[in-house]
Amino acid sequence: MENDSTKMARPPVAIVGVSALCPGSTTTDGFAQTIFGGENHIKRVPSHRFNADRFANDQPQKKGDITYCPYGAFIDPVPFDPMAFGIPPSVISATDSAQLLTLLKTQELIRETGVDQWPALARENVSVIIGAQGMTRLQGMMMSRVFWPEWIDEMTACGISPEDAQIIVERMNAQQPSWQEMSFPGFLGNIIAGRVTNRLDFGGSNYIVDAACASSLSAISASLNELYLGQTDLVITGGADLLTDVGTFVAFSNSMALSRTGDCRPFDKKADGTIVGEGIVLFALRRLEDAERDGDQVYAVIRGHGTSSDGRGSAIYAPRPEGQIRAMERCYDWAGYSAETVGLIEAHGTGTPLGDTTEVGSMSKVFGGPNRTRRAALGSVKSQIGHAKT
Repeated sequence: MENDSTKMARPPVAIVGVSALCPGSTTTDGFAQTIFGGENHIKRVPSHRFNADRFANDQPQKKGDITYCPYGAFIDPVPFDPMAFGIPPSVISATDSAQLLTLLKTQELIRETGVDQWPALARENVSVIIGAQGMTRLQGMMMSRVFWPEWIDEMTACGISPEDAQIIVERMNAQQPSWQEMSFPGFLGNIIAGRVTNRLDFGGSNYIVDAACASSLSAISASLNELYLGQTDLVITGGADLLTDVGTFVAFSNSMALSRTGDCRPFDKKADGTIVGEGIVLFALRRLEDAERDGDQVYAVIRGHGTSSDGRGSAIYAPRPEGQIRAMERCYDWAGYSAETVGLIEAHGTGTPLGDTTEVGSMSKVFGGPNRTRRAALGSVKSQIGHAKT
């Protein structure tokens, strides 16, 4: 058991701001309407993303550069004014959309919370910790350019003249962004957080956390630790994932993780796989006592969190109930109340049979204890907006 001094070092943390950009909505109110209205934003891959027919495959067991599921959940185009952030329009093509849209949603979050009005908060004590993956869509596009000399060699080896091969490559070149001085920072995943602190003039920590499907929760965990230790006074945290290119679909298909029927049915006996999604969801976190002192709007209070690893298992991506149970027990021990009192559980629930079965088993152990006297609702928003991966 933890001693009282350890407990005191973990003060409750308030969520004082939220922003969201999800399939079907560009605001938190819109996202709420998606949930409460039972809206389903899973659809066929839009043609402006990629031509799904070129990669179509109706045999899930078949491997290769193909996908058997041309369905996903996608955000709509969002207006972005680079000059409002002091970004030259000329470098937009050299900057990944995840960086730009995270910056946009952070600005909205800051305006809502009124951070500039807090007399006791210095911008130098604002941190940005985002759950994201290091790979971006723009990075894949830029890196593909370095293989073009090899394509020319292969084309000439097949009988195409060097002149024609060069023309073909130049035409392909014209369809891709060209290298600029800002291309390197523009496609790095870790600059998602760095661009926010740079453009909005924050002086706290900034980094991304890549923990696969647990990235956003791990980012929140890291943010809470900074607040507990007094290293920061406000943290912008959450998750950002806009990587839903054809490579993502092919990778998920070859892992047999996507739904065969093109739908995501978490915890349903008809579930046959997940659906790829995308989005950005951010939170502003402060210590509760600070938020109450300054009269902030408090959306919710975080009283505990738990993390764990599964340890040795049968496969690198096969979940183990022991690890999940460990994380949940740590969370509720930290929070100081029984898991048996919980009435609503928003779960991982991807719609994969193995993952969902393991998760239900783990939750039954933790939440369905001998003192349980009421039902608990269980859900996963992935059934409506897909799996945003990080």
